[in-house]
Amino acid sequence: MAIDPVCGMDVDERKATHKSDYNGKTYYFCSPGCKRSFDTDPTKYTALPSDTGGHHGHAGHGMH
Repeated sequence: MAIDPVCGMDVDERKATHKSDYNGKTYYFCSPGCKRSFDTDPTKYTALPSDTGGHHGHAGHGMH
């Protein structure tokens, strides 16, 4: 299982229809909305986590 870098949801790589390649790595997404967010600003989701928190869960995003 992969982790959606935008919302943190588990994604099965074998069944994933939403994915993007960035810096030689493939990222998998649970929905087109998460993929769109990632594609708009991939560094936001691939930077090392900070102590100030970040985006967790599906708050503010629609149904999948």
